Amino acid sequence: MERSSILIVEDDKKLNEGIRLALKNPEYEFLQCRTIIEAWDMLCKKQIHLVLLDVNLPDGNGLELLKKIRISNSVPVIIITANNMETDIVMGLELGTNDYITKPFSLMVLRARVGVQLRSRQTANDAHYVADAFDFDFKNMVFMVHGETVEFSKTEQKLLKVLIENRGGTLTRNKLIDAVWSGDTEYVEEHALTVAIKRLRDKLGENSNQPEHLKTVYGIGYTWSAGH
Repeated sequence: MERSSILIVEDDKKLNEGIRLALKNPEYEFLQCRTIIEAWDMLCKKQIHLVLLDVNLPDGNGLELLKKIRISNSVPVIIITANNMETDIVMGLELGTNDYITKPFSLMVLRARVGVQLRSRQTANDAHYVADAFDFDFKNMVFMVHGETVEFSKTEQKLLKVLIENRGGTLTRNKLIDAVWSGDTEYVEEHALTVAIKRLRDKLGENSNQPEHLKTVYGIGYTWSAGH
């Protein structure tokens, strides 16, 4: 599975590192910076899944960065503010912060709030996947490839969704058949999965000999790769 990228924007070097250590988890990767300029550069260059944003930064107010982020980015943001600055909290909520935490704060509470935001992100991502040439809205059953609408059968939708939910991992043929055909494997023809994979690749514009995203793991099953 894809790791969650957390951007920590905190000018206090010890606190910045303390947050990273408190949140240390094999499912997370961390990007750390101490200024608005560094943070914006990171946001422009990297895919970030959560921002922990201090309000008081050496080169400006973190809320100005939040305002800039919200012009074009829906990445979850948790602002970090001093405990007596209610105006920061109110303004942050008005500008679109997802949550806030006040100094001094409990690391246990921080871990819990980060977990909530990342779980919400994962749930949203599972329902709406956007990457490379693809825009798949599973909830509304609208699927775009290179900006063009593509029609998927119910079977193809189930297959695509389970692959994307487990992206980066390998799913065996049996697991895919069980997930897509709801356990009715005795009624599934031997090559039904192979045929479904081929049709799905064709609609995705994948080269069957060298697929970029829907890849075969020989002797095991299939995997959804992020591509390039």
